Order: sequence, then C-alpha cells, then structure tokens
Amino acid sequence: MKIAIVTGKHGFQEAEFDAVFEGMDGIEFVREDLSDFVKDPNQSQYKSVVFYNFHRPYPDPEAERTILSLADRGQGLVILHHAILAYPEWEIFSDICGIDDRSFGYHMGQRIHVQVADKNHPITAGLDDWEMPDETYTMKDTDEGSHILLTVNHPKSMKVIGWTREYRNSHVFCFQSGHDNDTYSHPQFREVLSRGIRWSARCL
Repeated sequence: MKIAIVTGKHGFQEAEFDAVFEGMDGIEFVREDLSDFVKDPNQSQYKSVVFYNFHRPYPDPEAERTILSLADRGQGLVILHHAILAYPEWEIFSDICGIDDRSFGYHMGQRIHVQVADKNHPITAGLDDWEMPDETYTMKDTDEGSHILLTVNHPKSMKVIGWTREYRNSHVFCFQSGHDNDTYSHPQFREVLSRGIRWSARCL
C-alpha cells in the first residue's frame, strides 16, 4: 500500500520519524514537503495521506485544491500531532479535524497515561492502556461528529487524543501524539498509527 507523508513549516527528527513508517509491513511511503506534494503526479494513487505539517494561517489556493481533491476522491486522511494545529483560520481544515476552535497551548516533556476508550474499533481493538512521553496540547476537544478512541487525564492536555471522523468521501484519523523519538519509538504509538493509516485507507 502506497502512502504519502506531507511535512513542512515545523522541524522534526527526520530519520527517527521515517523509521516509524519503514517498520510498517506492507506500507510503502514517500515523504514530501507540501510544496512538492501539490505537484506530485502520483498524488491520486496514494491510499492514505499523513499530514504532519504546520502551515498557517490558511493554505494557498493550490494546497486548498489538493486537500479537497483528496477528500473528494475518498483517499485516507491522517492528521498527526502538530498538523492538528495547521491552518487555524481555515474552516474546512477545522471541519476535517472536528474542532471548530483550534487555539492552543503546548507543554513539552509530559508523561501521559493513554486510555483506550473503544476496545472494539479496528484501530484500537485488543490494545491495553499505556504510558509514554510526549508533547501535549491544551485545546478544545473534538466535536460530537467524531468517534473517540483514545483519551488522557492530564492537567496539561486535551482529553481526547485519538479519534476518527468522516469528511466528504474520506475516512479521517486524528492522533494528537507524535512530537519526537521518545514517542515515535513507543510500540503502542507505532501500532495505533499503523492501524490508523490502514483504517483511513479502508484496508483494515
């Protein structure tokens, strides 16, 4: 299964981040800056697109057309970590994420206890609660149109950190975790992200 990972406007540990996807059986990926992705001739062939970018406050017209085309074609959309904060003034991206007000605070170096809210969903089936380090966000939780999968009870974090929803023809998986290799390397983080990608692509 071929996927794309869209980055830009936010630094990250590239080799360690890529290792997460290199370890996913049956997944072939390309990681591109948004400026390259919008020109990618294979754009329509990716089963899922993982957004890990931080562009603000609005997309340019080419990026807007690209994102809406993905949704119209029904390609999977995964909104990972700081991508939840991208395009804060673009109502469409707020609809994709399911949070109408994405103003936020952030807290690095936190340790969170992740609770599995739905043990029957394909993304979280059979998983136990776990602890891991991560950067947290304080912001509004997702709205009633979302299916909640993962929660935390931490004074410096939004409560819901993993959820699914539908936007146009796409399955959307939002996952607030994923700041650096302390999180990337955690097996539960990797398992949830892998399943989320496959679910968004309708391959799970």
